[in-house]
Amino acid sequence: MSYEAAKLKAWEELRNLNPAKSLAVKFLAEEYSIDLQNQVVMSLSCNVPAKDFYCILILHYAVKKLQGLPAVIGEWLTFRELSGIEGYFEAFKKRAIEPIIRKYGHKVEDTVIEVITFEGVPALVKVWKSDEDFGPDANIYFDRSIREIFCTEDIVVLAGIIASSL
Repeated sequence: MSYEAAKLKAWEELRNLNPAKSLAVKFLAEEYSIDLQNQVVMSLSCNVPAKDFYCILILHYAVKKLQGLPAVIGEWLTFRELSGIEGYFEAFKKRAIEPIIRKYGHKVEDTVIEVITFEGVPALVKVWKSDEDFGPDANIYFDRSIREIFCTEDIVVLAGIIASSL
């Protein structure tokens, strides 16, 4: 599905919930305004429209938030452990894991960082230093509840955004 088709579908889903004319969503360290009338998601700090892939992710989150977010379970899973998404692992690895390893794999000791992506959507980033047997490695863990908020493609996009924001 193209970005434009995905955005149109997300706007329609949001409108069907009859929310206020505008909504605010915090994504990572940024505030975004969702203007339903003009169908635009704006970065409030930069006063520019959000990139298409950010827009779609923010709209999908807003729909789930209005419907009621699931509780954070506290059970951390790797991307591979999330059911039904094996076919997307290579995209996940290329967009999220490899950039983290390139950027931090040879520079840090073993590290764990908790990232609050959206309210109620935490992620853990783990980086392992290399040793005599293995090279550096990294992974992103998500709370099990993410499967009730985002589809597989959204999780891949979210992981890529997390990796690029570190």
